[in-house]
Amino acid sequence: MDAQKLEQILKALAQGSTSTDEAFDELKGMTFDDVGFAKIDQYREARQGIPEVIYCPGKTASQIVAIVHAMKAKRNVVLASRADEALAEKVLAMIQDGYYDELSRTLIFCAGGEVGFSEIGLVNAGKSKVAVVTAGTADLSVAEEAAIYLKAAGMGVERINDVGVAGIHRLFPYIDVLNSVMAVIVIAGMDGALPSVIGGLVKSPVICVPTSTGYGASFQGLSALLTMLNSCAAGLTVVNIDNGFGAAMAAVRIASVCNLTNVRTEPGV
Repeated sequence: MDAQKLEQILKALAQGSTSTDEAFDELKGMTFDDVGFAKIDQYREARQGIPEVIYCPGKTASQIVAIVHAMKAKRNVVLASRADEALAEKVLAMIQDGYYDELSRTLIFCAGGEVGFSEIGLVNAGKSKVAVVTAGTADLSVAEEAAIYLKAAGMGVERINDVGVAGIHRLFPYIDVLNSVMAVIVIAGMDGALPSVIGGLVKSPVICVPTSTGYGASFQGLSALLTMLNSCAAGLTVVNIDNGFGAAMAAVRIASVCNLTNVRTEPGV
């Protein structure tokens, strides 16, 4: 249940168009739904502005399916992260109205399928657009993960790919775009230098995502992480290695505080 739905219930109760018992039946799901092996936080969206997302590693296909069914009873869009292809195939064999985004490893369940999901984010795009920038093509899977969760939250996404410091001149045509958005998510592996460069050029909040892309001394993203944490461009936000989801959620929180968007889970709302 999101804040908008909660407000609708309370207004209906105050206006007398719903009874106390009916309002109670709707509100009692605000805590969590217990499905035995999991307690689903259905009220997280109203509390934090961010709905719960299913983390797939360590879960069986049957467990994921049960959680999806419970969540779909309360919202039109359900996302499951970090699903490998074999697990996704098993889940989709049991739930017919979902689809799998291979690049981001995300399972998406939405009324209208891919068509319905493509419409989310269009309404708020002008007010709450986020740029998702990659240093290289190898960072695209993390960028796609971030973009999917931004779109699910009703936010517009501006994609800028392959503008890393090895050819920094490729970035310069996009400076005006980066200054026009609510936040910039910058994704980079190797030395992780791109966020510092962008942080020194734009006024928008910059959210940095180190990736595990790189040769031996990159230490699976640790080198990029330390570079971003030690950036001389002040005020950068840094999330964990390969954490496109976390970067997207940081942008959603910024937007919520600025009253630029509400988390959306229904197409066309």
